[in-house]
Amino acid sequence: MKTILVVNYEQSTRFLYKEKLEEDGYQVSVAATGEEALKMLDKQIPDLIILDIKMPGMDGIEVMSKIKDEKRDIPIILCSAYGQYKQGFRIWASDAYVVKSADLRELRLTIKEIFNQQKTG
Repeated sequence: MKTILVVNYEQSTRFLYKEKLEEDGYQVSVAATGEEALKMLDKQIPDLIILDIKMPGMDGIEVMSKIKDEKRDIPIILCSAYGQYKQGFRIWASDAYVVKSADLRELRLTIKEIFNQQKTG
């Protein structure tokens, strides 16, 4: 079973992502902050990380940099309700960018595409 770590400061978003992704057959862990996510990575490495960009304290781009420095091969999907980040050069290190929405179709499709690329790649 593939494992996913969802990092988002909004409790309702963490709950929604966890519920829907578990319905898709994934094992899902959640973290409210970047700092919490980094501590979790010391104990268990997920198959994929979904990172919110705008978070209090360490933002998602900073968290992604720290993760990529040590664990370069973990796919990361950056999520934000703000579409302007999609054009920023700092998100290029991510494997995908999804605009946050209550409709998770784009996110779910992106996750499937990343896992399918791992199988064929």
